[in-house]
Amino acid sequence: MTMLAVAAQVLLGLILVGTGTGHLTVLREEFHAQVPAWVPLDAGFVVIASGVVEVLLGLALLSVWRQPYRAVVGAVVAAFFVAIFPGNVAQFTGHRDAFGLDSDLERGVRLLFQPLLVVWALAATHVLRTWRAYRRRDSPA
Repeated sequence: MTMLAVAAQVLLGLILVGTGTGHLTVLREEFHAQVPAWVPLDAGFVVIASGVVEVLLGLALLSVWRQPYRAVVGAVVAAFFVAIFPGNVAQFTGHRDAFGLDSDLERGVRLLFQPLLVVWALAATHVLRTWRAYRRRDSPA
C-alpha cells in the first residue's frame, strides 16, 4: 500500500464525511437543487438519505484497509458517484443555482469532475489491481 494511495483514500473519506454532514445540516437546501424532478421520492428525503450514505461511505474509507474489503469499499464508492451523476446533470439541465454555481458553464465544468471522483475511488483503493490478483488466483493453471 503506497503512501499516496493511503493519503488519497483518507482525503476522499474525509471529503465524503464532510459532504454527507453538509447534506444533513447547513447545505440541505443547496443539495435540493441536485434532486432530479423525475425521482419519485421527496427531495428532502433524498438529500438526507444520500447524506447518510455519504457519511457511511466516508467512514468506511477511513476504516477499511485490508484487501479485498478495501477494494470492495472503493468499488461501492465509485458506484455511488456514478449513481449520483444524474443529480448533477439535473442541476445543469434545470439551470439550478447551488454551491456558487450560477452559470451553465460552471455547472458544466462541474460535470467533468464527476468521472475523476470515480477514478479516484478506484485508484485509491486499488480496485483493479485487487480484482486482477483475485482473478489470476482463481484461474485454472
